[in-house]
Amino acid sequence: MKPSPFKHVLGLLIFLSGLSIFSQTEIKNSVLDAETFMPLESASVYVKNTTTGTITNADGKFVLVVPEKYVRDTLVISSIGYKSYKVPVNEFDSSFDVYLEPDVASLDEILLVADTRPKTGNDIVLRALERLSENLPDSAYLEKGFVRHKERNKKEFKWLVEGAITLYDSSYQTNTTEFLKINVDEVRKSYDLRDVDSLLTYTAYLKDKSNNKDLKARNLKRDTIKTSSLVKAIKWNDTRINGLENLFHGKLNLVRNSNKPRALFNEKMLDQHLFSLDTILVDNDRKIYKIKISKGKDYINLETKGIYNDGYHANGWIYIYWDTYAIKKIEYELVAASSAQKSRSKTLFGTQVNHKLIINYMEYQDKMYPSYIYYETPKLVNVGTKTGNLAAGEEEESNPEERYYYTVQEILFTEIILDKEKIKEALNSTWDPDIFSPRPYNKAFWKNYNTLLESEEEEKLIQDLTKRSSLFKE
Repeated sequence: MKPSPFKHVLGLLIFLSGLSIFSQTEIKNSVLDAETFMPLESASVYVKNTTTGTITNADGKFVLVVPEKYVRDTLVISSIGYKSYKVPVNEFDSSFDVYLEPDVASLDEILLVADTRPKTGNDIVLRALERLSENLPDSAYLEKGFVRHKERNKKEFKWLVEGAITLYDSSYQTNTTEFLKINVDEVRKSYDLRDVDSLLTYTAYLKDKSNNKDLKARNLKRDTIKTSSLVKAIKWNDTRINGLENLFHGKLNLVRNSNKPRALFNEKMLDQHLFSLDTILVDNDRKIYKIKISKGKDYINLETKGIYNDGYHANGWIYIYWDTYAIKKIEYELVAASSAQKSRSKTLFGTQVNHKLIINYMEYQDKMYPSYIYYETPKLVNVGTKTGNLAAGEEEESNPEERYYYTVQEILFTEIILDKEKIKEALNSTWDPDIFSPRPYNKAFWKNYNTLLESEEEEKLIQDLTKRSSLFKE
């Protein structure tokens, strides 16, 4: 029996319907300041009432993949201190740059309101912390995201890893060691040109495993150590310093972990921080406090195992919504302040800024979720000794330009999942937070996955790294 024409048509319609479900629309452009014509870095680009979005890079450029079901929804491009740009996704014109006009509220007008509102920066931040239980998620959720881990010295890129991750958070109200999990779903790139012959990391690795605190690098001989052992030591060091679990579980997850007794943003934070109100800005038609973060009377200690991470003062900015006291953005630096830390930072890293953090939050269904995280820290890779009188097993003093790496981790979250069944199903799977393990490249997965756009400078450096790296295989 011949199939009827109707069945052919029906099959074609079903096929086309399936295509529309999975089809995507890619939009890209540059975002500039309308007065200075300078690129706007870290401007938010997202589809209204969804979690589909990205941010602009250092050149003000972005690329966003929008699911077809959202093409008639509103695209919003916003940046704190600027008027927002809004247009339906299907009407967005990628051939013209987007210009945002500065927008600032009147500080005097704001301060003349009812006496019940806090007036000082300290009081505003304290009020924001009081409201965290209202503004942060009160139930479990998953977030899908993209992570980029890169390291470079002053001359060149040495390492690049990119991956897709899933974050599970059981809610702000929970305060247990199981409150969050991280899984690395896929890895896109793994270019690695780092040196593995320094004895510094290997010495620290042996100290940790053998508990021999008196072990010195000068007592080791490079030619007696297997390269595989050095690689294992470097991976151990990567995980303890730059592992994803450390970033989310540690003190630098300032807002989420503020309910911990030894948190940086807890009830005693004014001993280590001072907050002063700078001005009132506008973010997507809402007033927002811009508050300066400066040093308090006490030093800050991150209490990192095996690393001297004490003796810092804080510096930066915090942005808090006027109406809900929800924290929108934090720009936070830890600067060497004690004599010991200043000496250590100058000698080892050539910089006094040891930790630089940026956290952006997005509002979704009246709750604030992390949308973008940037974390930068120097990492020592080669101490060496002075040339001239080298004992057996000692290393020559390294070139200052190659002495340490600038390590940067960026995370862009693009999807929030609140469905309880999907969360339960995910939790029943095996979770692996190791971003540093090589994995096969899944070309189909990455085809429509939202990622962070590299700057032009980074693209050139990465291309050079790709040419010289033998580790990447598609």
